[in-house]
Amino acid sequence: MKRGGRRNAQAALYLCAQALAATGTAAAQDRSGLWRGTARYPDGATESWTLHVWSNAGVAHGDLLFDAGSGMVLHDVDRSDGFAFAFQGSGMSGPVQCSLRGTRTLAGSCTDPSGGSVSLSLETVADGAAPDYRDDGSVRPRAREIGLVVGVLPTGTHNAITDVPGVRVGHATVMEGDSIRTGVTAVVPAAGDLYARPVPAWIHSANGYGKLIGETQVREFGEIETPVLLTCTLCVWSAARGLAWTLMDADPGPDHTINPVVGETNDSWLNDMWVDPIGPEHVREALANARSGPVAEGSVGAGTGTTAFGWKGGIGTSSRLLPASLGGWSVGVLVQTNFGGTLSMNGAPVGRALGSFSYEAALSVPDAPPQPSAQDGGSLMIVVATDAPLTAAALARLSERAMLGAGRTGSFMHNSSGDYVIAFSSAESVRRPRDDPEPRALPSLSNAQMSPLFAAVVEATEEAIYNALLKATTVRGRGRVYKALPLASTRRILEEYGALDQNRSLPPRR
Repeated sequence: MKRGGRRNAQAALYLCAQALAATGTAAAQDRSGLWRGTARYPDGATESWTLHVWSNAGVAHGDLLFDAGSGMVLHDVDRSDGFAFAFQGSGMSGPVQCSLRGTRTLAGSCTDPSGGSVSLSLETVADGAAPDYRDDGSVRPRAREIGLVVGVLPTGTHNAITDVPGVRVGHATVMEGDSIRTGVTAVVPAAGDLYARPVPAWIHSANGYGKLIGETQVREFGEIETPVLLTCTLCVWSAARGLAWTLMDADPGPDHTINPVVGETNDSWLNDMWVDPIGPEHVREALANARSGPVAEGSVGAGTGTTAFGWKGGIGTSSRLLPASLGGWSVGVLVQTNFGGTLSMNGAPVGRALGSFSYEAALSVPDAPPQPSAQDGGSLMIVVATDAPLTAAALARLSERAMLGAGRTGSFMHNSSGDYVIAFSSAESVRRPRDDPEPRALPSLSNAQMSPLFAAVVEATEEAIYNALLKATTVRGRGRVYKALPLASTRRILEEYGALDQNRSLPPRR
């Protein structure tokens, strides 16, 4: 098996190993198990692989993982003095066949359709116990529910972007067959007719490797006139078309154009975005579902197929409410995470402790040629809302600070990561009629009053990313898998480094 273009081969090999191990373990003892070990290529290169096996109603299942939580789904599992299984992902010419012998120690090889092979040696590390990224469908916690309290400022009522008055969020989740894992998330900035009375806005391009529709007009006018949509990379044009025609069909006024704002991240590991799976009906569903109050997070809407730091990512949100002495304004953030780096949570080196970090292969084998990994690249969309009366210029300053929150989590804005911040003010006092014939004096904060808002957006962005990771569930698609961040292991790391319940260590107010 060639190392060149190894990702599909690896994925296939992982699937094979998982299916094989899963079936054999389930058939023999009907239990879950976890094996970790080494895959060795003919050229001597090695990689760490993880085999997760479990049974459901007497049927064995398995995943073979590489690059943290990413890997392949196994099938055709058979046990005969060991395990036999196969896996095949999208883009592979045929199934990879695997054969392993043993029980606690598994050894064997996997062969691809071209005759290339990789040898495997795996040791059990979770005998009789389900791994803590188990797929039992249980409800996963938000950051504060495990004691991961970010920063010092208080949150709003729902700790969500919808704590900003007038802001609503809705999702449409699209899961069809084995290959469609995507959706639409809609953020409605304010009540009323956004076209007739736009909201002040700005879009900050931190790393512009993306396809953000509507950006130039927002920069030119400093306003947003539609809801903001998030979706998959090759879905942006269909989503924008659906949004534009939905809004114009509902507008009885004279002929006009409209500037839909649609952002994206690339969810193609799990989602076949090349079939253009988003239609106007999904846009209408997301808009119809838009509500204030709690926001669904994790593997929903535009976060259905996305990742973060090599684990399953998704939609996350958080908010901050400034005390009256600092202005009393609210700031809310919603993120669509699909980016890499080395995960840090409240300063705890979670990614490094879990063995999932950027340039892992190059650091372990310094003379090895560079290989892409799930910890690198990807994209991050950040939507920032506030009820503070801000001009477009002030929102530009606010949007830039949001990326500091992403940096705290371990992002370094990789070359191929499309990282954007869409910021707007929902304050009624700064909205003006589109064709206002008279000049108006609009309220705005002074530059000195911006600093508390800067602090709020950094904290809320950091926590929103943690919420996306913690709430996300394992998702399989296209013969592949992205596992949810392992909760028990993550919490042990956070406890070890004193990253939990930090709010209790704050000194009393003077």
